[in-house]
Amino acid sequence: MKNQVQLITYVDRLGGGDLAALRALLQGPLAGVFGGVHLLPFFHAIDGADAGFDPIDHLRVDPRLGGWDDIRRLAADTELMADVIVNHVSSDSPQFQDYAARGEASPHAGLFLDFERVFPQGARAADLLALYRPRPGLPFTALTLAGGVRKLLWTTFTPQQLDIDVRHPQGRDYLQAILQTFAANGIRMVRLDAVGYAIKRAGTSCFMLPETFDFIAEFAGQARALGIEVLVEIHAYYQRQIEIAQRVDRVYDFALPPLVLHALFFGTAEPLKAWARVRPANALTVLDTHDGIGIIDIGADAADRQGRPGLVPPHELDALVERIHANSGGASRQATGAAASNLDLYQVNCTFYDALARDDLRYLLARAIQFFLPGVPQVYYVGLLAGENDMALLARTGVGRDINRHRYSPAEIEAALARPVVARLLALIRLRNAHPAFGGTFTLQPSAPQVLSLRWQQGADWAEFELDLATLAHHLAYSGPLGERCALALA
Repeated sequence: MKNQVQLITYVDRLGGGDLAALRALLQGPLAGVFGGVHLLPFFHAIDGADAGFDPIDHLRVDPRLGGWDDIRRLAADTELMADVIVNHVSSDSPQFQDYAARGEASPHAGLFLDFERVFPQGARAADLLALYRPRPGLPFTALTLAGGVRKLLWTTFTPQQLDIDVRHPQGRDYLQAILQTFAANGIRMVRLDAVGYAIKRAGTSCFMLPETFDFIAEFAGQARALGIEVLVEIHAYYQRQIEIAQRVDRVYDFALPPLVLHALFFGTAEPLKAWARVRPANALTVLDTHDGIGIIDIGADAADRQGRPGLVPPHELDALVERIHANSGGASRQATGAAASNLDLYQVNCTFYDALARDDLRYLLARAIQFFLPGVPQVYYVGLLAGENDMALLARTGVGRDINRHRYSPAEIEAALARPVVARLLALIRLRNAHPAFGGTFTLQPSAPQVLSLRWQQGADWAEFELDLATLAHHLAYSGPLGERCALALA
């Protein structure tokens, strides 16, 4: 993976609606801006129960977007990442439709995980209460198969997303076919979606078990054999994220978004600096993604009876969430938790720009922090355009995360690119991509509690960013081609 800023985007939501239009955008107004692109689910179908994260056919490009030839053309221009939906498949998939029609006689019967495979002796209340849940309720859906046979199938997320038995030969074959198809079409990195829930064992939380790491290692080995790098997507207590990072290729720094907000809201750099000292080096840094702003990642360990503390105190975490709601004019409250479907118990749904009350300076300072911390930065397409909460889309769908999934027309993109905040963000991205210092050594410089001071050095090349969180006084400077001191203005 190139050490350059990457774009995260849905194909159909960024200017034109298909792969050819996205390629034209990347070769036109955004030429040279990104070192890679993470294409969010482009499989058939992109408009299911979870915006493509419930694939009907993981091996087929949704024809409304194009075909595999379009993926190959895009891959020839830029590094591509795609999602492997490890944990589940759509209830509309041909595999499940056959299973529903033929029951155990179906050749796909082994693909779907049911209650009995995990709890062959039945489950006690304590077993069910121990399950780690990202959403309210138990992870089971009762369905009637052929001949009136009733089955309790495992559905971690929604009833339309049926969990795969990844340890069954049919589950292994299903996932291997995805990897082979991706490799044949130029995809060089995959993101394992919801992999923390992939392995279930009776008497456990069924989340990030020792066997889960074994599964990730096995899957990553298969991917590497095909020339594919693996990113693991897991929201968890920060110490657990550190442990996970030691055993996988790459992880997300999901603690960074709320910590940056905390720093800007509370005027202190201390929790952010504490994290910078211990955070994984093999991280992809993000401020926004297709999901909400994670909260669990900096809070206390909810799974630990000893109550291991988080990176910020509970009252400050609560105040951070309330500040997001206030900054967004209450829009994020309408899209979060019990206020909307697709419930996520540990995320606040809001664009990052709105979380900062549409303050251009604070938004660019947040991006500078992201780009100066070690890791490969990713920028979500809404964040790239300093996008605002889409309340109309939220009203139409009732899905909380749609508040941050606006569909941009070409005209909207043109208008956004003309805004000073977006122009300055593009300049910051180009600096991060091109300056040789970012391939060197990172130093968290000693500073006062309210000051964050970050520096990169490689030979005679250097780049530094210093920010006083109390006053927002800052400077961003770097060495020029002749060794002269240059500066980039964020305001």
